[in-house]
Amino acid sequence: MREVLHRNEDSLLYSLESVSDPISPLLRGFVFFGVFVVAQLFEAWRPLRKPTQNKRRRVFINVGIAATAALALRFTFFPVVMGVAVFAESRQIGLTHYLQLSGLIGIALSVVALDWTLYYWHGMLHKIPFLWRFHNVHHVDLDLDTSTALRFHFGELAMSAFYRSAQVLIFGISPFSLVLFEMLITTFAQFHHSNVRLPIGFERFLSKAIITPRLHGIHHSIVRQETDSNFGTILTIWDYLHTTFRGNVPQDRITIGVPSFQDPRELGLFGALGLPFRRQRVWRTIDGSEPQRIEEARESESHLLA
Repeated sequence: MREVLHRNEDSLLYSLESVSDPISPLLRGFVFFGVFVVAQLFEAWRPLRKPTQNKRRRVFINVGIAATAALALRFTFFPVVMGVAVFAESRQIGLTHYLQLSGLIGIALSVVALDWTLYYWHGMLHKIPFLWRFHNVHHVDLDLDTSTALRFHFGELAMSAFYRSAQVLIFGISPFSLVLFEMLITTFAQFHHSNVRLPIGFERFLSKAIITPRLHGIHHSIVRQETDSNFGTILTIWDYLHTTFRGNVPQDRITIGVPSFQDPRELGLFGALGLPFRRQRVWRTIDGSEPQRIEEARESESHLLA
């Protein structure tokens, strides 16, 4: 019996080592940096919103936050979430295995299931005060562009490993599907955080299916009702189904950030990293008021996206 257990443990460890990179790291790196560089060029050529801060300083801060987050991913995502994926696949645990879904259908449904349930995690980050302490680091950026997609506190990513592990176990996500989804959400996050002005007709069309730069710009507004909208990562269907979709706020009327953190001097690299461990502030501007959208949203502008 003891020999069987050791054999199973050795088999599981071998499986983990053999699938730790089911998609080439070189390919993933090429896609990541390729999208980042292309987005930077388009942001300079066709900016959606006028920047209010020094971009070089912001990118330096956001890359610094990303560097600490990369360590969290290295020591939580791969050993924990990938380990759970290997375990689930080796034991045939989860919905995809129960329904005997494999091949392209299994991969596609895995991606959709992960995107759907990630919607709830995003909502939890906004609604649960302890989680918001960490997610707030992402939202206090005073401008919104591709570099903001890198700006996630290492604490948020470390805690997300437990939620992501539950996703993997429930749905039976394979290691390949898991890494593919990570590639997709990284790419889509860079896209919808970008400060790129797409042709309005084209973006209206895209927004019926996926989260776009204008939609996510609304999500980063200092108006609370707007921040608590457009929670999707890839698909907009989850926001439509949960009535959190909002597309009727023109970009030139949006102030990016969190109202109680509008002073860039306190939002440097170390200030941002230490933000979750400081006393939290209420959602108010410096004069004590809560930002509101005075203008009435016209019903015909549900897809204004201006």
